[in-house]
Amino acid sequence: MPPTVSIILPVFNEAESLDSCLASLQSQDYGGAVEIVVADGGSTDGTRQRLETLDERAELILVDNPRRRQWAGLNLAAEAATGEILIRIDGHSTYAPDYVSRSVAALLESGATAVGGRMIPRSATPVGNAVASAMATPWAVGPARYRHQDHRSLVDTVYLGAFRKADFHRLGGYRDLPGVAEDADLYYRWRSQGASVLLDPSIRSTYRPRDSWAAVSRQYFRYGWGKADMLYANRVFPSPRPLAPLGLVVGLATGALLAVVWSLRWPLVALLAAWGAVLAWVGLGAGGGFAHRLRTLLATGLMQVSYGIGLLAGVARGPGPRRHLQS
Repeated sequence: MPPTVSIILPVFNEAESLDSCLASLQSQDYGGAVEIVVADGGSTDGTRQRLETLDERAELILVDNPRRRQWAGLNLAAEAATGEILIRIDGHSTYAPDYVSRSVAALLESGATAVGGRMIPRSATPVGNAVASAMATPWAVGPARYRHQDHRSLVDTVYLGAFRKADFHRLGGYRDLPGVAEDADLYYRWRSQGASVLLDPSIRSTYRPRDSWAAVSRQYFRYGWGKADMLYANRVFPSPRPLAPLGLVVGLATGALLAVVWSLRWPLVALLAAWGAVLAWVGLGAGGGFAHRLRTLLATGLMQVSYGIGLLAGVARGPGPRRHLQS
């Protein structure tokens, strides 16, 4: 008998993308028993009503997440789950029909503690499409292998992920980090305990980027803030990747200070020229028309600066609510 599976999904005001997400989950070709456990953080946009309707005619379990945070919703969903294998899902993505079956197969065949696929961004809106183009190149978002790699290997983290429920409880679930670094933190802690994380690109899903400049800026600010959470909780970055946007923001601020206070302009000019060359490279590589290339260039700059500012602000804040997580 195939192992039983629980899909765990935290949501909060996801009405716009929930239908397509759940439709893809309910069309899976897996031969074993599958349940969907959704933790709702008090949605007010119709998400709750959609879930309650689906609950009446599908294998869907709805639990309340009064703390609203993703880490809390994931832990509550995992607690309510009855499956042997947990598959962590995001409401902004849709999933190939063999997503569950390939996740389970990779987990069983490889012997890894956790498996997952790549993050493949796609959007039909101008801003979302530009963000997707930016996310497709390491020059914009860094060399994280779950974004670009096309072959199976052990990695530091994956997009979302599948793991045995017993391992989830044995190694520890998601921690109450104030930011949004719960997945990277989970896999970092698991690997420090000897666990392995496998990237398998055949586990396919499509992520829908935010489709407004303000939403993109907020999202990447929170990503940076989340890495500061991890730094204070674990006393080390999980990888050196966050240092690039941090260095960019610190360099821009330092260069501006030198130019204003001491009239020393060449460091700022040099940094802007180098950064501009990177942005131009990303924009030119995006393909499409001039407007799309320009939007991709702008999206790249916004994502990098927002991430760097979020990380800098999180570091400047100090340990704060992460202090109790330090070992």
